[in-house]
Amino acid sequence: MDTTLSEEEVMVRETARKFLETECPTKLVRAMEKDALGYPPALWRQAADLGWQGLALPEQYGGSGMPLTYMGLVMHEMGRALAPLPLLSTVPAALTLAKHADAALCQDVLPKVAAGEAVLTWAYMEQDPRLLPAAVQARAVASGDGFVLNGTKMFVDNFSVSDQCLVVCRTADASPASAGLSLFLVDSNSAGISHRDLVTLAKDKQSEVTFRDVHVPRARLVGGLNEGAPIAEGLIDVATALLCAQMLGATRKDMEMAVEWSKFRKAFGQPIGAFQSLQHMCADMLMWIDGGELLTYEALWKMDQGLPAGVEVSQAKAFCNEKCQAVIRGCQVIHGGIGFIMEFDLQLWYRRVCAWTTRLGTAYEHRARVAHALLDCPGHVILGRPVPVMAEA
Repeated sequence: MDTTLSEEEVMVRETARKFLETECPTKLVRAMEKDALGYPPALWRQAADLGWQGLALPEQYGGSGMPLTYMGLVMHEMGRALAPLPLLSTVPAALTLAKHADAALCQDVLPKVAAGEAVLTWAYMEQDPRLLPAAVQARAVASGDGFVLNGTKMFVDNFSVSDQCLVVCRTADASPASAGLSLFLVDSNSAGISHRDLVTLAKDKQSEVTFRDVHVPRARLVGGLNEGAPIAEGLIDVATALLCAQMLGATRKDMEMAVEWSKFRKAFGQPIGAFQSLQHMCADMLMWIDGGELLTYEALWKMDQGLPAGVEVSQAKAFCNEKCQAVIRGCQVIHGGIGFIMEFDLQLWYRRVCAWTTRLGTAYEHRARVAHALLDCPGHVILGRPVPVMAEA
C-alpha cells in the first residue's frame, strides 16, 4: 500500500475542500441543525454534479467506478466542513446494492442515487445496540409473493428524508449453517412504517423506525435468503471506515483551529503556544490524527483490493474513537472557556466528533473483534509468542 496521495487523489481532495469552503459555511451547518430536512437539497444536487454520490458506484449505473479511498477523501472533507449531507447513509447502502442486488433492482435505484435524485439509508441496530447477528430481532416472514416485516430499528441515519431503506432482519433462527439474516430494500414510505426523531449530541437526523406488517416484494431481497449476515457485515465495515474518514477530517480541522488560537491567545505576556506542555499536546494531537488516517486508508485500500478488511476497520475505529476524542478535548483545553460557548464555532466540531465516536461500535467492541480474529488464527504470533487455539466455552 502506497500511503502517499496520487495527483488524482490530491485533485479530488482539493476540489472537495474548495467546494465546501465556498458552499458550506458554519452558518449553513447551524441552520441545518434546526431544519426539518437536516440537509440542503440544493447542496445535495451540487454534490451530485461533482459525482460524489456515485463516485465509487459502477459506471453502468451512472457512477465513476473509482476506488473507495477516493470516497474516503471526500468524506474526510465532508467532516472537515461538517457538511450536512446524507452521504454516509446513502453511499454504504448503494455500494451494498451494487455488489449484492440483482441487476434489475440496481438499475431501478442506483442511477437515481448517482444523479442526486434519491437518498438511501440502512437499518441494523435495535434495542440491543451490538452490531452482531444475535442482536437482530426484527423479523420478515414469507407471505404470498413477498415478505411481511415487523420490528423496530434504532438510530437509523437520515430515515426521515430517505427514499429507500436497506433493512437487516431475521428470516430464520440462527443455526451452525447460517445466522438466519436477510436484507430487504424497503420503500421508506411503505404502509406500516412509522418513525420518531431521536435527539442526538450532533443534532443530526437519527430515527427510531417501527415496521408493522410492512409488505416487501420478493424482488426486493438483496442477496440470498438467510445469507445476509456477511453482506450486512460488509455494509457495516464500509460505513465504519467512511465514518472514520469523516471523523478524522473534522478532528484535523478542530486541531488546526486550536493551533492557530494558541499563536494569539496570550498568558504571562506570551502566546500560550510558546509553552512546552502545550507544544507537546499539539504534537500528540497531530500524531494521533496521522495515525488514524493511516489505519483508515489501509482499511479502505484493502476493501478496494478485495481483501478481508474487518480487522483493519476495527483497528481504525477503535483508534479513532479514543484518539479523535482526545484531540478535540485538547482543543477545548487550548481554547479555554470560550470553546464551550454555543455562539463560538468550535463546539460544532466537538459535538459531532463526540457523537461519531459512539456510532458503529465502541472501542471495546472493535478491540474484541480484533482479539477474536487473532485468537481464531492457530499459530498466529502476538508479541513474539504463538497464540494457542481457543476451545469453545
